[in-house]
Amino acid sequence: MLAPTQLLVPVEWYLVLSAGVFCIGLFGVLTRRNALMFLISVELMLNAANINFVAFSLQWGNLTGQTFALFVMALAAAEVAIGIGIILVLYRNFRGIDVTEATTMRW
Repeated sequence: MLAPTQLLVPVEWYLVLSAGVFCIGLFGVLTRRNALMFLISVELMLNAANINFVAFSLQWGNLTGQTFALFVMALAAAEVAIGIGIILVLYRNFRGIDVTEATTMRW
């Protein structure tokens, strides 16, 4: 069995992968108007954080990062449940899920 310091894949590769996934998610958040694509982009950003947690957990040889990743996944599931409800309300009121139309909901 390999020691935690003798990883087959270096941690830097995980960090590069995580940075790439996070940048794709950030690009999606900043450029999309569709609320569903917005939620998917936020999920990508949360998954990038999970990759970091698990990579550093593997490097240091403890389970703390994996535990935090499980909590982030639970948070993501709750976010999706709330987000789908908001999307349904947007669609019901505006017949579309464009997030820029929601500014007309102000009184």
